[in-house]
Formats: sequence, C-alpha cells, structure tokens
Amino acid sequence: MTKNISVGLLGLGTVGSGVFQIINEHQEELVHQLGCGVKVEKILVRDVNKERGVKVDPMYLTTNPEDVLLNPEIDVVIEVMGGIDETRNYILEAFKVKKHVVTANKDLMALHGPELQQAAHENGCDLFYEASVAGGIPIIRGLADGLSPDKIQKVMGIVNGTTNYILTKMTDEGVSYEDALLEAKELGFAESDPTADVEGLDAARKMAILSRLAFSTSVELEDVQVEGISGVGVEDLQIGKQLGLTMKLIGFADFQDAQLEVNVQPTFLRLDHPLAAVKNENNAVYVNGDAVGETMFYGPGAGGLPTATAVMSDVVAVIKNLLLDVNARQFLKPRFEKKLKTPDQSFGSYYLRLQVENNIQTFSEISTLLTDLKIGVDRIIQAPQQNGETEFIVITRETNLEKIRTALEDLQKASVVKEVKSHYRIEGGIGV
Repeated sequence: MTKNISVGLLGLGTVGSGVFQIINEHQEELVHQLGCGVKVEKILVRDVNKERGVKVDPMYLTTNPEDVLLNPEIDVVIEVMGGIDETRNYILEAFKVKKHVVTANKDLMALHGPELQQAAHENGCDLFYEASVAGGIPIIRGLADGLSPDKIQKVMGIVNGTTNYILTKMTDEGVSYEDALLEAKELGFAESDPTADVEGLDAARKMAILSRLAFSTSVELEDVQVEGISGVGVEDLQIGKQLGLTMKLIGFADFQDAQLEVNVQPTFLRLDHPLAAVKNENNAVYVNGDAVGETMFYGPGAGGLPTATAVMSDVVAVIKNLLLDVNARQFLKPRFEKKLKTPDQSFGSYYLRLQVENNIQTFSEISTLLTDLKIGVDRIIQAPQQNGETEFIVITRETNLEKIRTALEDLQKASVVKEVKSHYRIEGGIGV
C-alpha cells in the first residue's frame, strides 16, 4: 500500500470539524478508494484552547500558518476558514510550494476564482472547490465532468437554504417575513446578520461560480443582477398559490447565442416546475443542456457533514491525481468572450400587483397602457379589498425586461393606479 497522504487544515469550525471527523471515521473507505490512508498533519486555528465539537489532540493544532503552508509533509491544503484577502494569500503561498488546495470558500472563488485557478495551473497544482456551491450537492463536478461534453444553455436553482426556508414558512404557514427570519436564526439556518443571504448576495456569488463553469466565459460578481427577499410579502405568496405558483429565490443563468444573462431574484414558479417542490433549507440546481435535456441536482445545501463530504470528495480527487501524477490537468481558459444581454434581450412573463381606483375606466386604461407597449396580457384579475379599494393582478405573456421597466414607470404615473405594490418574474408561465 502507498504511504499515507498528509493533509493540512486551515480552519476547524463547523465544516473543518466535519472534515476531521470524516477522515478519522472513514479510513477504511478512503483506503479502499485510494489504496492509501489520509492523515491530518496540522490544523491552523485562531485559539488552540477553544472548545470544539470534535476531540482533537492539541499536537495537531497551530496558530502559525507556516506550520501548514510550508510543512514538507503536507501534500494537500484544505481551506475551510473563510474570509477573502488573508485566505487568498494563504492559498497563493500554498501553490508556490507546490501544494494542492481544496476550498469550500464561495466568497473567495466568486471574487478571485480565475486568478487562483491560473496560479494553481502555473504551479502544477490542483484547485478544487465543490463545496463552495450548494453544500453536499455535487453540482461543480456534475458540470465539470458529467456534463462537460454538452452545451449548457441554462442553469437555475435554489442555492441559498436560508431564503428557501423563510419563503417555505411564509408560503405554507402564512407567517410574516420577520417571524420566518427569526425562526431561521433560532434553528441556525440564518446568521445573526443575515444580510448576505436575504439580500441575495450569497446566491449571486454561487451563480457567478456556476456560470463561469457552465458557459466557459468570464463572469464577475458585478455581472450578476441581484434582488433579495426582504421586500416579499405574504399577500403575494398567497395570491401566487391561488394562481398555481410558488415563490423561490432563484439564481438564473442563461447562455444563448453567445450572450449571457445572470441574475438572482424572487421568482414565481409553476407548481409543476422541478424546483417548486424544493422546500425548507434544501438546495437544488436545475440544468438544461442541448444534448442531455433537463437534469436536476438536489440535496442539503449546508451543514457541517454534508459540506465536509463535498470537501472530502475533492480531497479524494486530488489524491487520485497525485497518485497518477496527473495534477493540474483540469484547468481550462474561458472559451467565449463575455457578452451580457441588455434588458431588451431578457425575456420572461411577469406578475404585477396594482392598487387601483375602483371605477369603470381602470381596466380599460391599464389594458390600453400595456397594449401600447406591446405587452401581451394573459389575464387581469380584480381583487376587491375590505377597505373599498381594489387590487388588480396582471399576468403578462412573455415580454422583455425593458418593456416591463417602462410599464412599471408608466403605471406608477397613471391616474387610475394608486400604487404598484409588487412585481415578480414568472418562470415557465402561468400555472392555471
């Protein structure tokens, strides 16, 4: 049997503890897969005396990053410490001394992924990052390997468990956004500061990573149009249910005719859409390819052991490459020049909720306004309110985003419209 392969950990939090646990408890499986064992040599921590969820001999712990990065016994560095600038420097240092790197850091990969991949290639090293998107779901390897011969046209998914949990509670139980968020915090699904989750930034980082891989083009975080769920109300979710729709925070990436669209926004889905049944903290990514057609990857999007499993799948892949002497063969430069779609090239159906004057001219004026903009209407539903006012729910046919933006501005100015209360994209058309 080949000698054990030594790894070093940067970080021993929830995911790092999971990695340490899997290495210790799954040695037989690792030996069966690799023909050798995997040994943790050193672990970088900020406080060696901190109480942790796993028992670790203090001899493994260090507060000096060089004990991991420059340790000649360590072949693979596993980065699970988080952060961006300091972590980036550590990884670049690891590459300089020919150490392979596995990371779970979505923030780092979203902002510096291309640079780090280039540095890994130049130094003959592997850089794998399966756990950076959707926790235990093997979406990165699915795109990089399983679907690599295909032309991917669309990637869309629920890639943030916090927001999916909140929207599930609001939809199924009618609780307010504030109460659902509080419950998510109490259960550990949301951070004490949930801004990155609920405002869509976490999902945007993941969509930037997935888009680069799926479409072989250079996607930056600023290319992703982002809208979160903090403005979503229970009223819209309940109306959606009556229309055969459910709402999810959807990361959407589309690549047609070498033109790219990437966004994150609350989106209504038909109830028969594959993503509509994904509830609570679970994640799912739906992929449409020219040859394979429709596929979906589903599973836990977070959690120590699911994410650690994704990390260890990368570690196994690195070690297999190391044993076969085929490291640094995965790097591919972007194939296509980035061309972002303009609003007039982005198409979808839309849900509009309007507070309107309760008079006979209202329907006619709204219909005329939309007709003048050449926006087709599937239906307009009148919903009388207890206060004597009236709401109109407008469901458009497929139209472009530029026309919708113009319509929203014109409706806000229309004499019969008191307020445009909400508007959301509908994926897959109306459900009933």
